[in-house]
Amino acid sequence: MDFRTIAFVASEHDEARLALGRLSARYPTVPPAEADVIVALGGDGFMLETLHRFMAAGKPIFGMNRGSVGFLMNGYDESHLMERLARAEPIALNPLRMIATDMDGQSHEALAINEVSLLRETRLAAKLRIKVDGVIRMPEMICDGVLLATPAGSTAYNVSANGPILPLGAQVLVLTPISVFRPRQWRGAILPHDVTVTIEVLNPTVRPVSAVADFTEVRNVLSVVIQEDRSVTLTLLFDPEHNLEERIVKEQFLI
Repeated sequence: MDFRTIAFVASEHDEARLALGRLSARYPTVPPAEADVIVALGGDGFMLETLHRFMAAGKPIFGMNRGSVGFLMNGYDESHLMERLARAEPIALNPLRMIATDMDGQSHEALAINEVSLLRETRLAAKLRIKVDGVIRMPEMICDGVLLATPAGSTAYNVSANGPILPLGAQVLVLTPISVFRPRQWRGAILPHDVTVTIEVLNPTVRPVSAVADFTEVRNVLSVVIQEDRSVTLTLLFDPEHNLEERIVKEQFLI
């Protein structure tokens, strides 16, 4: 890939800010609006912020880890950056679009790269009804919540809720309950990527629920409609020897 201009962005952490200073002194840079590629310095949380920030611009993003986990990041190395960018492999991601209706009847839209999650707001468990393409698949679920994750997001919150890891390109989404009480044996579902999932909150006044799409939270929701948004495509760049697909496979064998 031929990138002529670079923009660096960094999280507020000390390691990321120091890296920003060193790389900016070593390589010519331009503002993000003028760049062919954006290099993000930080951790996975900052990568998500960067993807959301530049979503409309459609610019490819190459991350270098200056955070903790760094699952969505490449290794940090200040040398030969232009050569790394030239041979980087692109991964295309499509986010989920959440449309949440609250108890006042207001509609809220947001995009999620990792997952859309519904969570109880009080000590009382949530009661949820789940529809897939308009068909009721779960009449009532008593739980702390539920989430719908993309393949890229399946290694994040979804894994901590005991959901399966999905290979990139699998063309599926994973629906995972969070601390489910009833039905006790239900462990979730793997769904085609083009379905519409509707989650309705039962008895929302007594058992209020919030909906979260990455960084956007809507309180006191009545219902949430979630679909993959194929009109939005995000491009992440990875070193060939450190690509995201290989990391997702490796993640499934960690003990």
